[in-house]
Amino acid sequence: MAIAQNDRVAGCIRVQRAASAATVWMDHPGRMNAITVSMWRELAQAFTALSADTALRCVVVRGVGGHFAAGADIREFPRERSRPDQVQAYHRRTIAPALQAIAQCPHPVLAVIEGVCVGGGLEIASVCDLRLAAHDARFGAPINRLGFPMAPDEMRGLLALAGRAVTLEILLEGRVFDAAEAWSKGLLTRVVEAADLDAEQAATVARLSAGAPQAARLNKRMATRLSAGGPPLTEAEWQACFSYASGPDHSEGVQAFLDRRPPVFKGE
Repeated sequence: MAIAQNDRVAGCIRVQRAASAATVWMDHPGRMNAITVSMWRELAQAFTALSADTALRCVVVRGVGGHFAAGADIREFPRERSRPDQVQAYHRRTIAPALQAIAQCPHPVLAVIEGVCVGGGLEIASVCDLRLAAHDARFGAPINRLGFPMAPDEMRGLLALAGRAVTLEILLEGRVFDAAEAWSKGLLTRVVEAADLDAEQAATVARLSAGAPQAARLNKRMATRLSAGGPPLTEAEWQACFSYASGPDHSEGVQAFLDRRPPVFKGE
């Protein structure tokens, strides 16, 4: 599946399928994959479509050409967000829906990061479930130099991932830092040598794909619910949590363990 292949110079989002995994590529040649308005919209479209694909076991997000993403494409700002109403529309109706579509994807989502991962790139990585990075990748959100804060819907993912203290450090100092520091701040799942990034991606995708899809969906849903706080779980939520018990994948997982063989899950 390809999203917006019509103008590669202006950047596009490409989706590739391989077996039960999909890779969403951010592709903006010569701009370190700076994300244009059209790319934000295409990200939302791509993840909406992938979320509905029940044959998928995981989704990888990655940038073309040795970089994850260098934030939003600032060259568009004079046209797209020069007035207060445009600023609100840009952040609330363009960027927020894309981040929400990634965060709400029912499949495990893995960000594979190399090169630059700053600003909007860091926001995208923050709403993924796992973040695998090359040791020489670079991170940050130096938007204070552009004279604006991080919008609420964009801060939400970073805040949930790193906490208030780290989020404020990143935003108030505006530093760009390396993968080792990003890992120490809790921003990353694993850091590997750049030469090992593809192999580790393949191994991670294999592990994600081998798990029971329904269990993955339930884990993601409950992690979101419990992290948000709020009232105790309702009886309906308890029932949904244990809905897997009568399904074939649960029986298959237990029987495969007893038979000492790999399970074959159907996503049910």
